[in-house]
Amino acid sequence: MGRLDGKTAFISGTGAGIGRAAALVFAAEGARVFGCDIDAEADAGTVELVEKAGGRMRSLAPVDLSTQDGARSWIEAGIEAFGGIDILYNNASALRNGPFASMPAEDWYFTLRNELDIPYFCTQAAWPHLIARGGGAVLNVASVAAERGALFMPMVPHGAAKGGVLAMTKHLCAAGAPHRIRVNSIAPGMTRTSATASFLDDPDGPRAALEARIPVGRIGQPEDIARAAAFLCSDEAAFVNGANLMVDGGDSAMAG
Repeated sequence: MGRLDGKTAFISGTGAGIGRAAALVFAAEGARVFGCDIDAEADAGTVELVEKAGGRMRSLAPVDLSTQDGARSWIEAGIEAFGGIDILYNNASALRNGPFASMPAEDWYFTLRNELDIPYFCTQAAWPHLIARGGGAVLNVASVAAERGALFMPMVPHGAAKGGVLAMTKHLCAAGAPHRIRVNSIAPGMTRTSATASFLDDPDGPRAALEARIPVGRIGQPEDIARAAAFLCSDEAAFVNGANLMVDGGDSAMAG
């Protein structure tokens, strides 16, 4: 028996990193997974891994979720494949950071489009199907950067976009109440993925300093986030609603 037995989970950005880990964890917990990614080859690799592990997964790739049409096409394809939706995990994102004073406007808009528009459009497309299902769970991905600045890297666009995700989560919690739709967010700390590997492996980079201030003494792994996400999307979290769960090894609890 898995904590997600009988549920259909839509997870965006399943080609690699946390999305791939989530597809594997959710499937192992009994969910039927419908994924997507902009990278079709990488996403096909995730489907293969899930199926080899005995899980059930289908996916749509490539697809651009930063447009309303792209988000709608993903949700509709999943509904056609599995007949409904119980869980929407808005994991997919892309960002550009850099020095604030010289940042091109396009980098700002790129980050907002891929970190704020994507969960908005995907949730909007899934909403009537969740209502038809009699309720469900939506999980957005925020960040510790939504609540504090970072001296080791300038990330104004990322922090602003994820702050928007936090606010959107609260308002969607209210909108979902009459329909038995729970909406929460998860805020990963620094996590090792293909996108952060070069940064973390830089011998002159801040990894040692980052690990030194994390109470558990290490950088996060994709599975750390995926397991917490599976809990928030399960019936075990039925009384968790409108919350933001920090999954950062205790980093955000430390002062200074």
